[in-house]
Amino acid sequence: MDLNILVFVLVGFVAQMIDGALGMAYGVSCNSFLLGLGIPALTPALASACVHASELFTTAVSGISHMKLGNVDKTVFQRLLIPGVIGGMLGAYILSSLPGNLLKPYVAIYLIIMGIVIIIKGFKKEHKEREFSKRHLVPLGLVGGFFDAIGGGGWGPIVTTTLVAGGKHPRYAVGSVNSSEFFVTVSESIVFILAFGALMSQNWQIIVGLIFGGVLAAPFAAMITKKLPTRLFMVLVGLLIMFTSIRTLLMVYHIKLF
Repeated sequence: MDLNILVFVLVGFVAQMIDGALGMAYGVSCNSFLLGLGIPALTPALASACVHASELFTTAVSGISHMKLGNVDKTVFQRLLIPGVIGGMLGAYILSSLPGNLLKPYVAIYLIIMGIVIIIKGFKKEHKEREFSKRHLVPLGLVGGFFDAIGGGGWGPIVTTTLVAGGKHPRYAVGSVNSSEFFVTVSESIVFILAFGALMSQNWQIIVGLIFGGVLAAPFAAMITKKLPTRLFMVLVGLLIMFTSIRTLLMVYHIKLF
């Protein structure tokens, strides 16, 4: 590992600041930052594996907190859980079975799309509260889990964004999605550990750095949530994710702007 562990602490810190303020985008931010660093041995699959290993800690704390605060809609939580686990395991298996460099441009494009989704969500007005049926939540969980594994993140941006845009109260959307995310992360991590256990142990600096940075950022993220306008923050986050992902695409195709 050529980069100092402090670089990964910084990545984890920034990503958790984003996630703490928005209730989403920890995985997407981490993955786009890590791939943007241009580490030769870091394939999209290995990056996603390291991100999900660190998320085992952050999602557990987040889920418990939301449950204690009464932010979880049990019906939404239950209907997202199993499809999310299945989609996550399927995405992790496909990602770990394909050549890493082959997937880099596709993952980068996916992350750019996620950046756009976050920006759009920042400009959207809240809708009236409405309930989601099982036929809506099951496929949403499958798609969210699948792309969460493929892109190193996406459960929050895809599922939370869809629920809020569809009229679910943000409090219960974020709480239900974050609480189910722990189980999705566990299922994905099991597949990644079976496929990349040795490589993950060799890159322990990334995992430890992300965990440490995320823990440090948690209290500061809460303060940012209180002070900074959410819409402005979401636009900045979306732009940052798009920038790092575009940089990854340029590196893949050896394009230099200057």
